Amino acid sequence: MNKIKIGIVGYGNIGRGVEQSIKRNDDMELTAVFTRRDPATVSIQTESAAVKHFDEMASMKDKIDVMILCGGSATDLPVIGPEVAASFNTIDSFDTHAKIPEYFAAMDNASKKGNKISIISVGWDPGMFSLNRLYAESILVQGSTYTFWGKGVSQGHSDAIRRIEGVKNAIQYTVPIEDAVEQVRSGSEPELTTRQKHLRECYVVPEEGADKAAIETAIKTMPNYFSDYDTTVTFITEEELKAHHSKMPHGGFVIRTGETGCEGNKHVIEYSLKLDSNPEFTGSVLVAYARAAHRLSVKGESGARSVFDIAPAMLSQMTPEELRAKML
Repeated sequence: MNKIKIGIVGYGNIGRGVEQSIKRNDDMELTAVFTRRDPATVSIQTESAAVKHFDEMASMKDKIDVMILCGGSATDLPVIGPEVAASFNTIDSFDTHAKIPEYFAAMDNASKKGNKISIISVGWDPGMFSLNRLYAESILVQGSTYTFWGKGVSQGHSDAIRRIEGVKNAIQYTVPIEDAVEQVRSGSEPELTTRQKHLRECYVVPEEGADKAAIETAIKTMPNYFSDYDTTVTFITEEELKAHHSKMPHGGFVIRTGETGCEGNKHVIEYSLKLDSNPEFTGSVLVAYARAAHRLSVKGESGARSVFDIAPAMLSQMTPEELRAKML
């Protein structure tokens, strides 16, 4: 069997998650990891794969079937995404929801010029949650959709805390408010504010002699991050952080409630995730969509796609005949 040759661009948490997922998919192999760091300083877990500098990517154009882009959405992917998509089939997890349309347009333009496929915003939200919102709203056309995130680590919010003066280290958990979840599950279609849906729990390691009261105030009043939420701040030691908050769990729920028929029969559709490792799960979703990108490319297609455009069968190692026999 000719294996799908994968390249990873960026070797942080997501990149490592992708590498581990490739090991579990026997129709794929990791060919190379590309980094902006000195390749000699990057240690990967796949002996057969090369570690190369980002600038060496062009030399691998004919040796890689799909590049999985593992950079950040704020400043990294908007730049490297179109650049790589002009020469390679790509998958990424771009997650700045408000900017997805313009990012899609840039990737579509680049990949069409290079006659390549790029599938954007692949992960669990956007990604798997997006699909479930679409399925649910297409079936229950009158109703309300709710998305809850957590309990899980928010990397962006944790980073925002760590940038506060006097903070040595920190981790932040997003926590759904159980009463709000149960109201939604009841089918009552409540109108809920941001504050009514989620809590934010912050565990902070202060610098020695730091003003804890000032740190707590800075966190709780931070616009766009914490000011709209009920937020708790707990100060702990570095040892406690490492012992109890070193993993990266996450998850959440997509719930659609609605009515059908002339009698207004009520229905609830729910999709949920509970993840021990956010980056490893996200990496696994990216790898599944890499299979789809390769198949579309082999068929001669080009341009950008979202998860909405990919048929479920394209994600599976099974043939259509096997899927109909075993999973339909």
